[in-house]
Amino acid sequence: MDDERLKARLAALFLAGCIAFGYPVLAAFNIRATLFGLPVLYVYVFGAWLALIALVAAALRGRD
Repeated sequence: MDDERLKARLAALFLAGCIAFGYPVLAAFNIRATLFGLPVLYVYVFGAWLALIALVAAALRGRD
């Protein structure tokens, strides 16, 4: 994979993370409900965080 494509993918993931953890999206999940016994906001934050880490790892895997 060339460096320009990798930089573009990482930049896109950064922007996706900024959107995922921005106020309007977080406010949408700030409701009084539970999922698996946990507040929906907590499940969303940790799930999105895990997904973002997995996507960055997948983007960097083919680098070597």
